[in-house]
Amino acid sequence: MAAISPATATTAASLSLHQFTSSSSTTLSSSPSPFSLNFKTAAFGSRCVRCGVRSLENQSGHRSLDFLSNGDPITLINPNSSSSPISMAAAASESGAKCSKRVCLFHSDETRDLAERVVAQSDCIELRSINWKKFDDGFPNLFIQNAQGIRGQHVAFLASFSSPAVIFEQLSVIYALPKLFVSSFTLVLPFFPTGTSERMEDEGDVATAFTLARILSNIPASRGGPTSLVTFDIHALQERFYFGDTILPCFESGIPLLKNRLQALPDSDNISIAFPDDGAWKRFHKQLQHYPTIVCNKVRMGDKRIVRIKEGDAEGRHVVIVDDLVQSGGTLIECQKVLAAHGAAKISAYVTHGIFPKSSWKRFKLDTKGDPAEGFSYFWITDSCGLTVKEVMNKPPFEVLSLAGSIASALQV
Repeated sequence: MAAISPATATTAASLSLHQFTSSSSTTLSSSPSPFSLNFKTAAFGSRCVRCGVRSLENQSGHRSLDFLSNGDPITLINPNSSSSPISMAAAASESGAKCSKRVCLFHSDETRDLAERVVAQSDCIELRSINWKKFDDGFPNLFIQNAQGIRGQHVAFLASFSSPAVIFEQLSVIYALPKLFVSSFTLVLPFFPTGTSERMEDEGDVATAFTLARILSNIPASRGGPTSLVTFDIHALQERFYFGDTILPCFESGIPLLKNRLQALPDSDNISIAFPDDGAWKRFHKQLQHYPTIVCNKVRMGDKRIVRIKEGDAEGRHVVIVDDLVQSGGTLIECQKVLAAHGAAKISAYVTHGIFPKSSWKRFKLDTKGDPAEGFSYFWITDSCGLTVKEVMNKPPFEVLSLAGSIASALQV
């Protein structure tokens, strides 16, 4: 059957939209413009026309497309343009905007649940798998499934460096994926684990934050260039300068998730934000500047370091303590005590990374008696640390705010 000509196609495509829906069928491919229109009518049978969007709408309510071959226009007429501005061309453009690129997402064992939540956020992200096995001597035995199938694709890996024991096997995969002839490679590392070891105070101290940044900076380039790194609320702002020019770090934050949750609280108009030290204030105060703030600091008294309120008023307020991470939780509990002593009505806490070594999360109790000195109303963490999430899930006062939507958005940049 001969291919449809531009002139004939113009005639076919100039049918009203209600005619397409009643006596014919039209489909648009999901790929960004240019795309294909498949017309099926009684007069013309099935035809495939490759077009490019010229304009989505004009004053007459028409939608115009251009043939890629010679530029002759196809006009799609919407008889209900005044009341229904949605056209097939607009739908294709909207689909392209929502899905700027398709991504194959690999993950570690620990990040499987988070990876599934990321994929659920977008039709543009496809979950891929790796066989994580070990030889008898304990070293990793790894296999990337369907390695040839990711050639020319945008590829990402969702990592979790929760302990030194799992870092080597993941680095082996991270170094291998960009060399499989992929279009681009993105490493998503929600929690940068050595961030608290970022400085040297005495000769002989080793800044392991710099060591890990240097390892990641040497990930091989893909066809599209250097690796992109997505991480959330890195501990010290200066650590961004630890990365070399061969990696493109993207520093995201979990604070928008907190702000959305605070706005949903019944007492959202009575929230104050407390920072446990000046470092937390420097990191987060600009993102939370619309809330009254309280700044605490630590002072040494003899052999002890105690927390005091440096500025701000907690009287009668629902105070939310904000920091980037928590380990043993000692500082947060000291902040809780001093805020309660200064008249806080409720006390909650937020940290992006709930590490809680040795199950230290058990120190944080739910306030069941209206006494903020005895417990927390809420304790929000993100799912950056998958092992912690499994431990605290459905255990008040803990609530998990998922980074899945933020990660899905970052993968479309």
